[in-house]
Amino acid sequence: MLKIIFITIVIIAIAVLLLGFRVLFVKGGKFPSMHISSNKEMQRKGISCAVSTDARDRSRKNLKDILSDNQN
Repeated sequence: MLKIIFITIVIIAIAVLLLGFRVLFVKGGKFPSMHISSNKEMQRKGISCAVSTDARDRSRKNLKDILSDNQN
């Protein structure tokens, strides 16, 4: 039982080190942004985050605008 707990702790420690490698070992390192709006490839494809899309859709005044966008 103790052997399994030790192995589990070692595996978790290795995973944390590998996930945080850039932050821990690179000078000025930081985690990459996971937000869609800061991803250049998503911007190029015209994909935006759900919050922005929802806000844009709610700001429309009538149903005709929403339906015309859905048909395109």
